[in-house]
Amino acid sequence: MADHLCILIHGLWGNPKHLKNLATSLQAEYPQDKLHVLVTKSNSNSFTYDGIELGGERTANEVEEEIKKLEEGGNKITKISIVGYSLGGLVARYVVGLLYSKGYFDRIQPVNFTTFATPHLGVRSPLLGPHNYLWNVLGARTLSTSGRQLFTVDSFRDTGRPLLTILADPNSVFIRGLAQFKHRTLYSNIVNDRSVVYYTSCITYKDPFVNIDAVDLQPLPGYDGVLLRPDEPVRPKPRVPLGFWARVRSTGWSTLTAVPLYLLLAVLIPVGSMLFLINSGYQTIRSAQRVRLHESGGANFGIERYRSNPLLEEAQNLEERVFDRLNANQGQDYLPTPPSEDEERFSKSEHSGSKFKGQEKFPTLALTSDQFYMIEGLDGVGFTKYPVHISKVRHTHAAIIVRTNRWGFDEGKVVVGHWVKHFEV
Repeated sequence: MADHLCILIHGLWGNPKHLKNLATSLQAEYPQDKLHVLVTKSNSNSFTYDGIELGGERTANEVEEEIKKLEEGGNKITKISIVGYSLGGLVARYVVGLLYSKGYFDRIQPVNFTTFATPHLGVRSPLLGPHNYLWNVLGARTLSTSGRQLFTVDSFRDTGRPLLTILADPNSVFIRGLAQFKHRTLYSNIVNDRSVVYYTSCITYKDPFVNIDAVDLQPLPGYDGVLLRPDEPVRPKPRVPLGFWARVRSTGWSTLTAVPLYLLLAVLIPVGSMLFLINSGYQTIRSAQRVRLHESGGANFGIERYRSNPLLEEAQNLEERVFDRLNANQGQDYLPTPPSEDEERFSKSEHSGSKFKGQEKFPTLALTSDQFYMIEGLDGVGFTKYPVHISKVRHTHAAIIVRTNRWGFDEGKVVVGHWVKHFEV
């Protein structure tokens, strides 16, 4: 009987079907007497609006019930791995803290922790000025509790701090639990991920892929150029100055080819946005009702099991597509030179997980103090970070895990194959 339990957690608006390829790939490589795979289902579809905390409690309860069922059947679990896709990666980090605080890791060895395209730093676009308000403030109101948490405008319980900063606090059970895992790995799309952009999924304050034509990609040998080297994913190309007429031709052609897209967006975005906002309002009301029911003890399990122990030492004292397109329209701003106080302090930190060879040649994104704090906390525990270059399709957020079997997603199979190959049983 298998003694190793692997938990798979889907993302926002997701359901277990999204993780079918991950599950079947693992099961094809490792027989049932080696590995037991649980694809969680208690936080599916619109339930993902209810927040990372509530989703984490639902999922932790599901994991505990699975362990209990397996062990009652004579299948003793001694090892555990947890995998999260998109928002599921944040839910996974919350689940890790809950299991750690309840003592599960005293008897079950944490082995692999993996995230695919997860917004570890939230989904706030690094913008300055009025655009910062329009997207980052208004956007936070469209996804109920999950939206406020992803845009870091929430306050977690009585801490007065956003949940994502608590998840990255070195004193928290979340980081302490994460540190118990033998392997911590993430996969991050470098282009065309309209849901979760590179900087947040790769936990970094640099984005060398904004102009991919200006860099030479450094592929990881043996993976068809889909995976890049974690230590040196890119090298800047030497700058070749263009003549005046070359610049005019380049700019004119780029503008001309973009006109049909702009016309299409001018028609689709207002209509799609209106439908998205109407549905978001409806789902927010439904979500608030579920949260109140959960908090009042009306759920089908006792939440006090996850609330009795303090989570912090210091506290002891069309939907998806429209959102993707709106998010994709937001650019990225950079911090001024000389560096800000946050960047300067961070650059002197002993943690180097967000740094790669030659990274100083790229500008620093206009992240918030909270986001710099998250990077420092997560790099302190350490991740192996694989940049992913999927070029055949423009919906790389789905392709990275082969969410559906469609043409062009075969590059995602390379990513999944690498993960399965390095998965320790």
